[in-house]
This record gives sequence, structure tokens and C-alpha cells, in this order.
Amino acid sequence: MKPRIFPMDPDREYFFDEGCFINELSNSADDAAVSIAQARVAVGNTTRWHRLRDTTERYVILSGSGRVEVGDQVQAVQVGDVVIIPPLCRQRIANTGNTDLVFLAICSPRFQPDCYEDLEPA
Repeated sequence: MKPRIFPMDPDREYFFDEGCFINELSNSADDAAVSIAQARVAVGNTTRWHRLRDTTERYVILSGSGRVEVGDQVQAVQVGDVVIIPPLCRQRIANTGNTDLVFLAICSPRFQPDCYEDLEPA
């Protein structure tokens, strides 16, 4: 198998209804074991309560600071922190700093839209 390199393209970033911006860095059926997305939460924003079915998610905080809520746990997060979120565990993250909160969202198996559950009423 040959190595593959996927250049970062900032123009692929899109707003996700959860309340953050997403840039899919690697999410392919060719590598179904894992997906990697860069997420960005604007200053003062909090994502919607949600959970993932059959998928473990990891946040790796790259810049900014925030507060993550996973299940009944609430924890401040900063650059370098890693948050591991088991399947079906409710979660949300808030930007408590004064710059964008940017993190990698690493999912295994890879993220697919049908595993996402919004837990807040419309």
C-alpha cells in the first residue's frame, strides 16, 4: 500500500448545524477504521448536545480554551488536552476563551452522518 497525503484545504470548511465549523481532513471508506476532522467553535458559542452511535470520538485541542461536557462530567480544556468520548455518551463543547476553539475530532470507526444524534429539541 502506498502512503497518501491529503493537503489541508481551508476552503472545505463548512458550518455544521451542531454549532461549529467542520473541515473533513480524512473520512473515506478506504480507511473505515478512523476519520479526522478539524472543528472550530467561535468565541462564546456552545455546540448542541449530541451523541454518536457505535463510534468513539476523541477531541485533541489545538488552540483556544473551552469547557467540555461529556455525560455528567464537566471539564475545562486547553491546548494539548485529549478528551475521549465513548459511543452513546452525550456531549457538547463551549468556547470560553477569546479566540476560536480549534480541535481535531478523531472518530473510530470513521464518522458517518447516520451515527449522529442531536439530543436537543428543534
